[in-house]
Amino acid sequence: MRVTLIVNPFASSVSHRTRVIIQQMLAASHELTVIETTKGGHAIRLAHRAGRAGADVVVALGGDGTINEVANGLIDADRGDRRTAIVPLPGGSTNVFARSLGYPNNPVDATAILVDALAAGSTIDAGVGLANGRAFLFHVGAGFDAAVVDQVERRGTLKRYAGHPLFVAATIGTWLRGVDRKNPWFSVDLDDGRRTEGAQLAIALNCNPYTYLGSRPLDLAPEATLETPLSIVALRSLSGAKLARSALQALRSTTGIPHGNTTQHWADVTGATLRGYRPFPYQLDGEFLSPVSELRIEHRAAWVRVVVPPGRD
Repeated sequence: MRVTLIVNPFASSVSHRTRVIIQQMLAASHELTVIETTKGGHAIRLAHRAGRAGADVVVALGGDGTINEVANGLIDADRGDRRTAIVPLPGGSTNVFARSLGYPNNPVDATAILVDALAAGSTIDAGVGLANGRAFLFHVGAGFDAAVVDQVERRGTLKRYAGHPLFVAATIGTWLRGVDRKNPWFSVDLDDGRRTEGAQLAIALNCNPYTYLGSRPLDLAPEATLETPLSIVALRSLSGAKLARSALQALRSTTGIPHGNTTQHWADVTGATLRGYRPFPYQLDGEFLSPVSELRIEHRAAWVRVVVPPGRD
């Protein structure tokens, strides 16, 4: 099997020793090509070339941003790509997508499972989300959520060593002084007529969980899977009590954030549009992107082939 390993050498869990071990494990049974990224966006071009060159599998060793770039390099927004399979190896600080598939958070342990998965031909045709035409694998977030990600990304050096505590600190800091909590950012209009005005935060999920705090998953919408349409959670209030209650529900509940007066939880979403009252920030698979006045979100079923651990439910 022709396997291309795309490595982000700057990712927090990628060391020289780890790379050597992973390369040896993959090369033992496959025709392996190894390529390093050198800057943001580079993995998109590398994955596109690998797919065009006939790679059977493209493996991304890095964080969630690296696997997102690999997916966007392989996926044609109009038709998808189910010929070249993709797989994430956890090399970042949180590794949401790899862990949501069932891979362990240690990259060498994950590679051992990947080798078994390749031998067993364990793949699924997974759906993706599109946000203004760019694919996302696990979620896109707008408003307060994106403002928090922006603060985390501004402290990239700390993120390498203190990812989860930094996320919590950035959330508190953004709430205290980083956003206007009185004036909402956008409305959320679903294609089927469901809608809400005055949203401060919205997250569209392609799978669950939203993220991890240490080993604990933050389950905003447990029903979200790679084989079903999107789920969207939106908050109209940023009160401290509301945010704390929502976080506890996501940590403890089996049903995620409940639908209520100030909180919307919609499943089976195939299309939605966020219309801003002013430009609003958004993030895609953990990458902060430039503010927009409108964000079009769509679901594409069975759009990319993903290698998953054997026996995955």
